Amino acid sequence: MLGDAVKQAIQSSYSRFLKSRQLNPRYGQKLMIAAIARALGGIRLDDEAKRTGDGHICVVEAGTGTGKTVAYLLATLPAAKALGKKVVVSTATVALQEQIVFKDLPDVKQHSGLDFHYGLVKGRGRYLCLSKLDRILADGHEELLFLYDDASAGVSPQDKALYQTMMDKLAESRWDGDRDSWPEELPQAAWSRVTTDHRQCTGRRCSFVRQCAFFKARDSLDEMDCIVANHDLVLADLALGGGAILPAPQDTIYIFDEAHHLPDKAINHFSAHSRVVSTSRWLGITEGQWKGLLEPLESAVYLMQIAAPMESALKAARSQLDGVQPLLAPYMAEMDRTSPTPRYRFPQGQVPAELERIAGHLQVAFDDIYRLLDKLCSEANKILESEHSPVPMADLEAIYPLLGSWCARAEANRDLWKSFADSTPDPKWPVARWITLIEYEDTVDFELVSSPILASHTLSQHLWEPCCGAVATSATLTALGTFDRFRLRAGTPGDATYEVVPSPFDFAQNGILRVPKGAVDGNQVEAHTQSIIRLLPELLDPRQGTLVLFASRRQMLDVNEGLPAEWRERILMQGNESKQLLLKLHRDRLDAGQGSVLFGLASFAEGVDLPGHYCEHVVIAKIPFAVPDDPVEAAMAEWIEAQGGNAFMQIAVPDAAVKLVQAAVVCCGPKRTKAWSQCWIAA
Repeated sequence: MLGDAVKQAIQSSYSRFLKSRQLNPRYGQKLMIAAIARALGGIRLDDEAKRTGDGHICVVEAGTGTGKTVAYLLATLPAAKALGKKVVVSTATVALQEQIVFKDLPDVKQHSGLDFHYGLVKGRGRYLCLSKLDRILADGHEELLFLYDDASAGVSPQDKALYQTMMDKLAESRWDGDRDSWPEELPQAAWSRVTTDHRQCTGRRCSFVRQCAFFKARDSLDEMDCIVANHDLVLADLALGGGAILPAPQDTIYIFDEAHHLPDKAINHFSAHSRVVSTSRWLGITEGQWKGLLEPLESAVYLMQIAAPMESALKAARSQLDGVQPLLAPYMAEMDRTSPTPRYRFPQGQVPAELERIAGHLQVAFDDIYRLLDKLCSEANKILESEHSPVPMADLEAIYPLLGSWCARAEANRDLWKSFADSTPDPKWPVARWITLIEYEDTVDFELVSSPILASHTLSQHLWEPCCGAVATSATLTALGTFDRFRLRAGTPGDATYEVVPSPFDFAQNGILRVPKGAVDGNQVEAHTQSIIRLLPELLDPRQGTLVLFASRRQMLDVNEGLPAEWRERILMQGNESKQLLLKLHRDRLDAGQGSVLFGLASFAEGVDLPGHYCEHVVIAKIPFAVPDDPVEAAMAEWIEAQGGNAFMQIAVPDAAVKLVQAAVVCCGPKRTKAWSQCWIAA
């Protein structure tokens, strides 16, 4: 339990911060600091510095303008230091990460009197793998690329030029290898070839480790008292058991900013999926290339002995998998082929008995492949660490990422088929299972997906229970006046501290929410789109900074195409450039006295810093109710109804209310000189 000295440290750091910044205390901010201090102050540690007891979680909804970042930093840093723990601040967006690292933390350190070290940590997937880039640009190595992704047609001339530009900028120190600092939007397919994950990375044994952007960013981790990460990285670390990337949960006090995103992130992270035809093709390619691929490793006799059963394991898996497609084909008749993503969801998540039977065999088959590849990777690691390698290190470094990629793919297939092998509905922890039809060129494929519909069990087991302490905060954690929605989805314990602190901003006096007369029902898609095209020129002031939020990319494109040419010239549309560049162009236009209109999707509805004249008008094209055919949402509704509840009132309405608040606050937040938002209501 924290003593009076820590409480005094929190109070004095806050007073010093306010005095140094010449600020007045905010009522909501004081309440937030007090709530966090009470929750963390009750933590007790045993002789091994492990937490004993509960009540270590604090959930705070802090309205816009509260100053919640300063509040949770000033309350948590002294408490963590007294407990001997690290602080991990986790956000959902890169924009907030950068704000905390480059603005808020320096501000707190300079003005509060607290002494601490901090830094930003991202996952490997945000950084360039120089080893991969070098192999792509080196003659004679490109033939290995298709083995990573059997659907890839190789490197196009445009991508090759992009990769050469990357190498040139690295050599001239004009780029640091961080995807987020590349000036343009990077296509995912192109980026995925030159990044890596924990399975493919050879770590400190890599020839390029001294130039590696990831390890440069990671080297100072041990010296940090406060680590800024994102939800995906925290969840990835927890999935690996905790402590693999970030400090172990029992040694950490987490702060989840934008915590309303955490449940959905967890669901996506812990779902399993696999494409049947694509995987069958991969197995065939893998089998055919196996002997030639391992030829450079022949002198490593033990590796070759481990690899010997692989051919038969690949054949067995492919033989079983080829029996799946005929079982899935009949479901095509029940899919909406006009939908961008035709799907069939299994009611209650239960799949037919015959598919369950084959899934059981596939689970065993892919487990055999996974164990062989995992063993190969483990032994290859030992050779990489050895000073007396029996094979050329360059050959081993080239093959190791490929083995790691295959190992991850085998593991994903094993997990998917394990879920399908026993699909008996669990009323306590429901799972959604579905088929998505994938059509490209002349190929038809079926993607099978298994996903929990609630993250509560996963987060409770891997995060809330083992961590030393945690703070979850956002401006939108309650829905319709309660925390019930967040507790249901995030699984925060009943004995946690739940607090709503007020915003100092007067929304009623600084924002207007309007519904146009004759608004068209959003379910009438074409008529709704045409009404937006017709009314936008009437609603918008060409001299203002405006944000138009859409619920679908298709509608956003159609509206842009349908508007008069003079309006299209003012529009900056998501997807054409990186988000950061679009926002910069938008600000530059307005600073130059020009009008500017941003067209964006859900990611522009929050975490966007457009104060004052940069955003005086927001148009919400449609109240963001969940898509009716979304499998997870449909399974959630089915589960609620089966328990005698009302899915529309318990799920759809609270979710839409939260999203609407998030979108409206972009316009009506602090520092607005003139603000009003226009909302298109869909029935």
